[in-house]
Amino acid sequence: MREENVIYVGRKPVMNYVLAVMNCLNQRGLDEVVLKARGRAISTAVDVEEVSRRVFEEDLEVGVNIGTEQLPQEEGRTKNVSTMEITMKRRGAAEDKTLEEVEEPEEAAEEEKTEKKGEEPEETEGFGYV
Repeated sequence: MREENVIYVGRKPVMNYVLAVMNCLNQRGLDEVVLKARGRAISTAVDVEEVSRRVFEEDLEVGVNIGTEQLPQEEGRTKNVSTMEITMKRRGAAEDKTLEEVEEPEEAAEEEKTEKKGEEPEETEGFGYV
């Protein structure tokens, strides 16, 4: 994972991070942005994702990874801290592939029609010849 597409969420206002996400997607031309947050900042990261997706970029696909990190404390103990990574990808590339898959069966149907040129066309009720 490249470091240029990672945004670490902390204590700043939500719109600061939304602006960073939009900057990555639009000005830098990246197709994927990762929000990383720990502890209390997780709720801010979720808000950033929701605002980014619902208000500015509706064609984002979202994936979430959650986990726990163990941080050492002074007394030799460890403290568990929740972590979350939210991956936001543009859907544009995936839609192009599905569009090609849809066109291929139509081409096969066209080839079958050209093979059957010698036969009489079927008549359907109310629509004429097919």
